[in-house]
Amino acid sequence: MRRDYTIRKRIILAALGVLLAADGGLAYLSWQTATAPRTPQQVLAQTAAQVKILKADVERARGIRQEMPATQRDCERFERSMLPADSGYSAVTSEIGGLARKAGVKIVSLGYHRKESVEKPFTQVDLDGAIEGDYGSVVRFVNELQRSEGLYIVDDLSLAGSKSKEESSAKLRVNVRIRTFFRKAA
Repeated sequence: MRRDYTIRKRIILAALGVLLAADGGLAYLSWQTATAPRTPQQVLAQTAAQVKILKADVERARGIRQEMPATQRDCERFERSMLPADSGYSAVTSEIGGLARKAGVKIVSLGYHRKESVEKPFTQVDLDGAIEGDYGSVVRFVNELQRSEGLYIVDDLSLAGSKSKEESSAKLRVNVRIRTFFRKAA
């Protein structure tokens, strides 16, 4: 038994020695290839590749510079398309009411929460409300919101509890949280 253990121990130590020698050899080879002088052709090819990458970056920057006026015009047109803060609430109420009628849902409640921003040229307005209708009508209402002319972001839809037992089980009451933006008065 003692002899088997000794033989096994020697085999393990020999294998470990071989692995350490191979590891040392690979480390030496890696060091040699990292410090080996490169030929001028290799240096020229590497420099040419770097120049190609830098030229592509410069061309991309030129393209961005040329597209910048059009992008600025698009941003200004988008800001002008926002409703003004002084008359936006009635326009939003009217538009959402029309979308609800078109979709076949009933607006149970709708409240506004204004969030001013000092550094941005617009005001964020959160609309919290509840709508009531069947599943298809609720889906149509959300689709109509997304397709409407106004900028509406649906942040949250959650199923609300029913008020009474007599209400039809086919009707859903859904809490909605919608975000929109108004242009600040200049």
